[in-house]
Amino acid sequence: MSVRKAVFAGSWYPKHASACEQEIEQFLAQGPNVEGGADSWKGGIVPHAGWYYSGGIACNVIHALKDDIPPDLVVIFGMHLHPGAPNHMMARGAWETPFGPLKVAHELADHLKQRFEFHEETTHRYARDNTIELQLPFVKYLIDPASILAIGVPPVHTSLDIGRTVASWARSKGQRLKVIGSTDLTHYGGNYGFTPQGTGDDALEWVRNKNDRRVIDAMLAMSPETVIDEGLSRQNACCAGAAATAVATAREMGARQAKELAYATSHDKSPGDSFVGYVGVVFA
Repeated sequence: MSVRKAVFAGSWYPKHASACEQEIEQFLAQGPNVEGGADSWKGGIVPHAGWYYSGGIACNVIHALKDDIPPDLVVIFGMHLHPGAPNHMMARGAWETPFGPLKVAHELADHLKQRFEFHEETTHRYARDNTIELQLPFVKYLIDPASILAIGVPPVHTSLDIGRTVASWARSKGQRLKVIGSTDLTHYGGNYGFTPQGTGDDALEWVRNKNDRRVIDAMLAMSPETVIDEGLSRQNACCAGAAATAVATAREMGARQAKELAYATSHDKSPGDSFVGYVGVVFA
């Protein structure tokens, strides 16, 4: 089986299993104690900065999705895509993680390709994108599903149909499914060319309590269309399509409640005038 190499291991997160395991156990020890939802947590939203900055939030969201029996399938939506970009997917092979490979759910991939157009990646030809890879060690170590499918979706309302199709296919096949959407929030400051509130404490307060809060509230309301609209109009979600499609998938799976696990910014770890917001949300 051809394996897609992990390109961010050793820089954005540890390369070796022992070091990854040590960090994961620290994240779990420091993270929130999350009780299961009405029918267990079906999915969640995770950030995707380097583990130093946001790994703790992503780890605890994915840990919340763990059930007594590993799921048949985990679908991860991600990628930094603009509204005119195509959908992306690797339909064959496996993804490398420090804990071993994660096999691609090729039957679901084939089903989706019959209904939607994709720029198809391979294990050797793909876009370097951190949004998905950084979640995979957490998925393998904590959940260890039978297979995964990673899908890049742009921030357009038609992306939501992909998520709904994923959920309906899993239901028709009797597949136990978990869904993850990967996005960071506001990228603020001169490094990102976005300074509507100047600099300093007022800018940080605006990002934390106003701009990021708007898109988080849309996630908690489980309104995928609003998540996309917020991301496009207010620059408060860099992968709004991924987050929104995860919400739409969870809703199609029957989720009707959402919980915010944690919120932070890179400013908390590295103070400065340029910073990024992160949130962890779960759905049941």
